[in-house]
Amino acid sequence: MSAPETATPTIPDYAGDPNAVLNDTNAVWRHGGPPNYSNTRKNWEIAASFKSFLTDWRTVDPNKYTFVMNGGEPQSAEHMLRSNFYSPLNNDFESSHKTFKRMMPTFAWEVLEVYSGPPKVAFKWRHWGVMKNDYVGYNDKKQKVRVKAHGGPIDIQGVTVATVNGALKVEKLETWFDPLSMFKQVSKDNEVFIDEDSA
Repeated sequence: MSAPETATPTIPDYAGDPNAVLNDTNAVWRHGGPPNYSNTRKNWEIAASFKSFLTDWRTVDPNKYTFVMNGGEPQSAEHMLRSNFYSPLNNDFESSHKTFKRMMPTFAWEVLEVYSGPPKVAFKWRHWGVMKNDYVGYNDKKQKVRVKAHGGPIDIQGVTVATVNGALKVEKLETWFDPLSMFKQVSKDNEVFIDEDSA
């Protein structure tokens, strides 16, 4: 008697194909169509940054998805930090994305080490780029803040635990990193200009 055949688990296209979500023709894209990710590709970030509705994110379970930063309260939308440079209350998603994309045209992301596999995937990551243009944003006092571009690198690192379901869709992201590390690197020469008339 032969041994019973076991089905080989299938991997979703977004877990194996870096272009998977760029081919979603029925999604509502923020800028009318998919972005150009020829330099760096990460399906979760493409969906988070460019798809208008959570229901179009194929890499997450929209009914369970939460994001937790540094042990804080679970957030259902992108959790942004508050600082003297930036306030989520005074910068909407569109302006925030444009601010950081303008400052660093390429902000690459890579996984450095993987500590465990599904359903809880723990890994160390790195996000880096070059500050080619000035940072311009609004702080928690509604003041317009400008930091001159220094042309140097910006490099932040952290650890994330992603809880995924059987289809490898993210149900929960727990991330730990120093949220001020990027701004310390942005203003490394402490040259921060505030438009006093903007308050």
